[in-house]
Amino acid sequence: MSDDRPKTGISNIAPGEIRVRGYDIIDLMGRKSFAEVAYLVLKGKLPTEAEGRMMDAILTSSVDHGVTPPSVLAARTVMSGGNPLNAAVAGGILTIGDVHGGAIEQCARLLQEWAAKEGDPEKIARDLLADLNSRKKRMPGFGHRLHKTDPRTVRLFDLAGELDFSGRHQILARAIEKRFADQGKSLPINVDGAIAAVISDMGFDWKLGKGFFIISRTVGLIAQANEERTREKPMRNLGISGYIYDGPSPQKLED
Repeated sequence: MSDDRPKTGISNIAPGEIRVRGYDIIDLMGRKSFAEVAYLVLKGKLPTEAEGRMMDAILTSSVDHGVTPPSVLAARTVMSGGNPLNAAVAGGILTIGDVHGGAIEQCARLLQEWAAKEGDPEKIARDLLADLNSRKKRMPGFGHRLHKTDPRTVRLFDLAGELDFSGRHQILARAIEKRFADQGKSLPINVDGAIAAVISDMGFDWKLGKGFFIISRTVGLIAQANEERTREKPMRNLGISGYIYDGPSPQKLED
């Protein structure tokens, strides 16, 4: 008789025992960092020291970016409405999508697809951007509304070089950045593009890209929502305070 019970390779739970990817959670506690355990859960194996340091840097890089991102506004708004912490954080996470928080996944997909092609990275970069342009698509992971040079990108790439994770995906990302510069466009690699390139060189599937952002930013959302609860008055205006109405003029119902 076939066993049709659901199967999982992530955790095994029994009375008095909790194992994650085969490791006793008690052995991991206090001996491995949260970033190392996150790597274990996602990748299925414990990281080397270098992989653990790189993972920690990646998760730290996106932990928070002020009160203006949509996910933070959403979390604070839900909290301002008198809801519990879990609802506020959930509201923030639900705001993460293709435009906000999705660039890591989208950039990693393109880098992994095109870096697998043979040839010079600069030519591949030209072909990739030409393909995107022909389809009226933009290259995710490049440019930033605030930072002319994203300091997090510099640090991540420096650390990746130090830890020997600078591979073909980062080379392609830099070639894309150079191609933009040659065209007179100031579109440096932002933190999303840097994370996309580094996790690709670390062997992570691009489909996990958005997950890295969610893991990292959840910490910030918890802090932001709690600050809203403890420092601000409830039901305050967090939305657009000034707007222009361009709808119909005043109307009257006919008798």
